Amino acid sequence: MDPADAGTATSPGQPRASASSAPPLPQLVTELWELVIAYVKQETVVPLKKLGRYLVLGIAGSLLLGFSAIFFGMAGLRALQTETGDTFTRDWSWAPYGIVFVGLLLGAAISWKARGALRKEST
Repeated sequence: MDPADAGTATSPGQPRASASSAPPLPQLVTELWELVIAYVKQETVVPLKKLGRYLVLGIAGSLLLGFSAIFFGMAGLRALQTETGDTFTRDWSWAPYGIVFVGLLLGAAISWKARGALRKEST
């Protein structure tokens, strides 16, 4: 045993005094506060930013698809009214509206089914 360690020897039941003591309480509180702030940012702010981007892109895509369906329906209606000659006149003037309405309903149903199939695959 080293003679310098003779005065610092401890028995197995006693804790050994370390050269460096625990940090002061204000430093511990500051470190805890910084840790809590970093955790809150990691677990709330970052996911909310990602969710915000997802929502913005989803809303923009929905609006674009909605406008395209409206314009597609109007184009189909205009084509049926002008390109079919006298087929849809007088008593049949309502038919282009019905045809376009049924076509849009079929498109919506196909989209809804495709959406449901994608959801089943992802789960």
